[in-house]
Amino acid sequence: MHLLYCDETNLEKKPGEFLIYGGLFIDGTKAKDFSHAVDSLRRKHKVPPDYRLKFNPGPPGFTQDQFNALKQELIELAAGFDIGLIAYVILHDISISPNLARRNGINTVCYHFDCVLNRLQGSGLVLIDRFNDEGNAIEAHLREKFTVGLTGMPYGDGNKRLANIVGFHYSAIGQAHLPSLVDVVLGSLRFSINAHTRKRPEQIATAGKLLGLLSPLFVRFNHSAAVPELGFLFSPKVVKAAKYRDKYRGLKNFLADAGIETAQQITDQRTY
Repeated sequence: MHLLYCDETNLEKKPGEFLIYGGLFIDGTKAKDFSHAVDSLRRKHKVPPDYRLKFNPGPPGFTQDQFNALKQELIELAAGFDIGLIAYVILHDISISPNLARRNGINTVCYHFDCVLNRLQGSGLVLIDRFNDEGNAIEAHLREKFTVGLTGMPYGDGNKRLANIVGFHYSAIGQAHLPSLVDVVLGSLRFSINAHTRKRPEQIATAGKLLGLLSPLFVRFNHSAAVPELGFLFSPKVVKAAKYRDKYRGLKNFLADAGIETAQQITDQRTY
């Protein structure tokens, strides 16, 4: 059994910026040892027991350097436990609304997790960071993900059951160490992408270091250097407007410069 913990970041709709939805998964047989390793890491850094670890803010009394060292060691620890990262990004200029973009992100990450499980010949459980959207639509959305799967698919009856996933549930920071890791990892990805999209040259060096830490986590197959669409998806797959394609290509090149080569091509033509 593999456990996938998910969350979103950059939810606020801002022109030129990308909403990010992502998830980290771990082999359930390693989850206990990882949890104990994080306990040890917290003790090593003298993190207060009641502090809920996130990308920001740090524990009371920590300097920025101390907090950065803690987060770096946490990410490196995750890589040592073969924790995998699946990410989805969409430009806010293209998305209809942040809530719809987030739901599409949930669909994508869960579908890609199901595909990964198929390769691993295993099963999985999805744990989503709890949130309340308009009309609390997420409740019905998760029920649909379990009972029906994906809808509106371009083949068969339009439905695709996520047969390798045995359940969809909620999680929150403080209930386990994995939600904290997700917040730190996605916060690092957000900081890095925003440094690029907001044109902040003073943050580019830090962004490059963070992306270097994240790179080993991304899903890859057969020792490939490139991250497949199952590991990093630019949405939508077809970007008609040239000005928006330029933004996607700019992000793709920025990630590649930092060592995260993404296999997906940015195009205005349907290739599937």
